[in-house]
Amino acid sequence: QLRLVESGGGTVQPGGSLRLSCAAPGFSLDLYAVGWFRQAPGKEPEGVSCIDRDELKTDYLDSVKGRFTISRDNAKNTLYLQMNNLKPEDTAVYYCNAQDYRDRDYWGQGTQVTVSS
Repeated sequence: QLRLVESGGGTVQPGGSLRLSCAAPGFSLDLYAVGWFRQAPGKEPEGVSCIDRDELKTDYLDSVKGRFTISRDNAKNTLYLQMNNLKPEDTAVYYCNAQDYRDRDYWGQGTQVTVSS
């Protein structure tokens, strides 16, 4: 079964940057549609960014457009989320997601991102 392992979270000041990684050891991540979700305390989960299976389309939450960039390295079976100009409202647990051709979802364990001065 696909296992997703996230890393790269942490605490940064407003305006700072972080890069999240999501590795899929032993699996060809290019067979999956992939993306990032987040959940802030007391709020519903929301989709942050995604790449479709054919890598023809990427999508972003309006509030992160121009600041976050999603990318994938198929050779390393790794998904990334580069987050720049972070804001306190970006504070959340970030989850990596992969969806296979049968629309089955797989999730990482989550990584905490805290933006605070």
